[in-house]
Amino acid sequence: MEGDPTLRLRIFNLNCWAIRYLSQRRQERIRLIGDMLRQEGFDLVLLQEVWSEQDYSNLKAKLGGCYPFSYYFRSGVIGSGLCVFSRFPILDTLLYQYSLNGYPYMLQHGDWFCGKSVGLVGRCWDGGRDHFASHSCQLHAEYCREKDAYLPHRLVQAWELAQFIRHTSKAADVVLLGGDLNMHPEDVGIRLLRGWTGLRDAFAEATRFEGCEDGCTLIPNNCFTVKSELLPFPLGIRIDYILYKAISSFTVKCEEMKTTTGTAPGTDIPFSDHEAVMATLHIRRQGQATGANFGTAEPVLVDVVTEARTEVGIGLGAARRQRYSTGRMAVLALLLLLLQAAAALGTLVGLTAGQPFPKLSFSLLAFLAIGVLLLATGLHLFHTIEVKMLQGTEEQMRMALRALQEHP
Repeated sequence: MEGDPTLRLRIFNLNCWAIRYLSQRRQERIRLIGDMLRQEGFDLVLLQEVWSEQDYSNLKAKLGGCYPFSYYFRSGVIGSGLCVFSRFPILDTLLYQYSLNGYPYMLQHGDWFCGKSVGLVGRCWDGGRDHFASHSCQLHAEYCREKDAYLPHRLVQAWELAQFIRHTSKAADVVLLGGDLNMHPEDVGIRLLRGWTGLRDAFAEATRFEGCEDGCTLIPNNCFTVKSELLPFPLGIRIDYILYKAISSFTVKCEEMKTTTGTAPGTDIPFSDHEAVMATLHIRRQGQATGANFGTAEPVLVDVVTEARTEVGIGLGAARRQRYSTGRMAVLALLLLLLQAAAALGTLVGLTAGQPFPKLSFSLLAFLAIGVLLLATGLHLFHTIEVKMLQGTEEQMRMALRALQEHP
């Protein structure tokens, strides 16, 4: 950008749905994604759900000539699934894992095991004088919109993501966020994230758009989607985003926004169960620096934070009930073990002389009580942590509301 005050930045964002042994035709789709990225030559590629490091290595080997800089973020039991490929040098990286991420006993969902996170990549252009703060992230999936048990956790994640972006982007000239946010555009979490950070939605701001109607990224005619989950939404839903803003002496405008619309060219399958999102941003240097402000009018932001705080409070009440239930279960299991110990002691001192001792039943009951005690204790500790995290977020939101209301 040296000598030229403008830059056209092409960004590609995709949830790859690349889960080893579980995702359909995973390796074939990874090859198709690599071929397309090599052909298109984007400036920045943000990928989610690349759970296999071997898949990342294969992509890196294929794309090395086009994207000389890349990084894979590791977290959780099976990894964050986040990786970045860049045409510009990567200065530094940082990973933040959300404090709440679902429940370890919900094995069918598995979000807890992957350690959902946000990855920060500091990048430069113009010989290192100007900097991007590029974020790639994924939030907890919704699973059931009518009874969304994970909404409080997702709101905690959205709040932590917003705070992370604000505190790590102060030295950047341009801030970018791409990812599978698992929220509809009108959901309180998206409104909270955009309002608190000032990020703009590439789809809403684009001068030209081409792709799925309403910018949907999870559509019924994708052969990998679960059709029953999209019955209330005949066109599909938009849960994958590219968000951006300029902080200092720059302006950013979205020239063009695209999504893929089904099968990859020349094949019978799409790249993923999600449609890819592609944006072309026009970045222009101005002569005078500007400060960073809230992106939404403060009275509106007050309402958004209040709504989010209410939902977090509901989740806090549920977590406290779970903590009480698991604690009571642990106490009952401990009492049962104590009764068994008393019965065994009575047998040893001859209080039940002449009566046969049911060793098998006694042993089975003891093992059951020990198992219940360990499980209940573990869950009690987990829900205790959950309560503390929800309490902390609720308190932060309360302080933020007070600051917004007192702001002149």
